Amino acid sequence: MNLSPARGLARPIRFFSGMGRKYGVEWWILCAGAAIILAIILIAVLSPLIAPFDPYDQSTGPQLAPPGVPHLMGTDNLQRDVWSRIVYGSQTILRVSVLAALISSFVGILLGLVSGYAGGVVDRCLSLVMDAVYVFPGLILAIALAAMFGPGVLNITFAVAVIYIPTYFRLVRGQTLAIKQELYVEAARAIGAGSFTILWKYIFPNVIATTVVVFTLNVADAIMIEAALTYLGLGLPPSIVDWGMDLAMGKKYLPSGVWWLVTFPGMMISLLALGFTMLGEGLAEILNPRLLER
Repeated sequence: MNLSPARGLARPIRFFSGMGRKYGVEWWILCAGAAIILAIILIAVLSPLIAPFDPYDQSTGPQLAPPGVPHLMGTDNLQRDVWSRIVYGSQTILRVSVLAALISSFVGILLGLVSGYAGGVVDRCLSLVMDAVYVFPGLILAIALAAMFGPGVLNITFAVAVIYIPTYFRLVRGQTLAIKQELYVEAARAIGAGSFTILWKYIFPNVIATTVVVFTLNVADAIMIEAALTYLGLGLPPSIVDWGMDLAMGKKYLPSGVWWLVTFPGMMISLLALGFTMLGEGLAEILNPRLLER
């Protein structure tokens, strides 16, 4: 039986419109953020097919050529195609920001669970360490760690990840302290459930939902931190294509009217951070218990 294209699209249209009526503008904010993120992920994944030139090739065209054909975003001072560097640079910033948020969430959630459940000396020691890290401004701490670790993708990833660990720790620890007093946890303890079973089966599922929102917002912040570090010349070697480094390189040509070297990398950094921010804000509203009761 053949189905018309209109009938095939009816179900997803009904789904999106139904969610829009249920959650209102928060749903459309979430969808817009997800669309931005998906578009940039596709650019990163399909970069060999999308980029018309090698991002390292210094003979693609005239020096500092304005946007046009065949260089859609112009060329830089080394005759490299800006659009090709934008395309390949998306891989670097996504890899660093998402991996940094994953590492920080894993470590922070694990330490928060242990600290909140164990209490006593363990809780006091871990809380003291996390509070000491938390008091440092994020960018300043990232600059210090990046300078200490040296250049490299993994090094800058760890430097960015460290600054978000206390956020997850404080959130999960506070929830664990409250949840471990619940009757169902006391009942599990009474029937002989071990600490690992209680943490994994009864406490962890109840704290993970709130960390999803924090994760998306931390990725947005990690994008800005990564761009700031590479803009300052920290974290990544010149052999790696990165939006922050291209932004720093183009700033000295801005007074000469060469606007495209800073406009396009800056626009992509802002757009990607905006996408994760919109996704996080939409999730925060949709996962709000008061909205779920509608």
